[in-house]
Amino acid sequence: MEMKESLWNRFQKYVKIDTQANSKSSTVPSSSGQELLARELQKELEELGVKNSYLDRGYLYFSIEGSKKTAANIPAIGFLAHLDTAEDASGKNVRPKRHSAYSGGDIKISDDVILSPQHFPELADYKGHDIVTASGDTLLGADNKAGVAILMTLVELLQKKTWEHGPIYFAFTPDEEIGRGMDHFDVKRFAAEAAYTVDGDLVGFVENETFNADELTIEISGKSVHPGSAKNKMANAVIIASDIIAAWPANMLPESTEKHEGFIGIMSVSGGVEKASIRGIVRDHDLSKMHGMEELMAAIVEEKKKKYPLAQIVLKFREQYRNMKIVIDKHPQVMKKLLRSMESVGITPRIKPVRGGTDGARLSFMGVPTPNIFVGGSNYHGRYEWISLDGMHKSLETLVALTVEWGEK
Repeated sequence: MEMKESLWNRFQKYVKIDTQANSKSSTVPSSSGQELLARELQKELEELGVKNSYLDRGYLYFSIEGSKKTAANIPAIGFLAHLDTAEDASGKNVRPKRHSAYSGGDIKISDDVILSPQHFPELADYKGHDIVTASGDTLLGADNKAGVAILMTLVELLQKKTWEHGPIYFAFTPDEEIGRGMDHFDVKRFAAEAAYTVDGDLVGFVENETFNADELTIEISGKSVHPGSAKNKMANAVIIASDIIAAWPANMLPESTEKHEGFIGIMSVSGGVEKASIRGIVRDHDLSKMHGMEELMAAIVEEKKKKYPLAQIVLKFREQYRNMKIVIDKHPQVMKKLLRSMESVGITPRIKPVRGGTDGARLSFMGVPTPNIFVGGSNYHGRYEWISLDGMHKSLETLVALTVEWGEK
């Protein structure tokens, strides 16, 4: 109960700091709130007795030495969580609501936002849990401030030195939600041989596989003339953008796919007659299938170039991250120790692919295999987001068991 309340006290404090990432910003971090939260965490670490924290452009690093009785050759492990929240919904003035001992049925977040197991059936598994939501105007920020709260509470426990463990490295990162979390990450300072992101969802789920991910941009330059004399002279960039989007197969969109199915998602469209831009994402767990979708989009664009000869259309793809499974599978002890740790605290592990990415995807390719661990929440990035405090506590128990597992000879 004491640790559950510690988790709640930290979590409600962290979510009130607006750390929404800004993909249009060129600063590091992309929003000032992330730096503010990092400084608050650094201050809290000082109060807990951690004196070696280092803050650099929103990246906060620190470590805890192995216990004295533990052999010196025990490998160092690491834990990560990210500071930012998604751009999909506001993260300003978050007002967390605690719904104690959930009895089932609907949870009224606000007059127009009802969290119902009819639409979100996984909620039915959390009867008796303390459920936290926002107030209906914002996202909650459990992605990933639940992970931040869990790790800070782990530090609190580690400082009491009540069990044997090896050296542990920690990092809180900015801008994960906009794909920049590892852009300036100091992997040498984070000297772990294996690591875990605490950035998952429902209790018991762990992830050792992510999408392969690219960014898609299509820039359209049209020709504007007076609409009264536009025949055979105008090239309307907005119409061309709409035509390209409409040509993409409906069964290869995010809203039509699940599990291991890939997609191209159109995330934003802007512009007018002269200029229009399409921004999208390309995702698939199979790299060859992802490239196949890119080839299909390229063929669609080529067809539209012929259809609209007065316009210029430029298609570009930019690599974001790759499926971390190829790296993690080469280090089987990383998952074996995690699964044993979960079982030791009474959790049945459920392995699934991430239909997205984590900082661990890129970190794995930087030499540190990094699967993802649940925090006990769901419906991230929107007003229906929720987290179970009991689920957060189960995640904390898993991390404690994991440090024990890695600390054994």
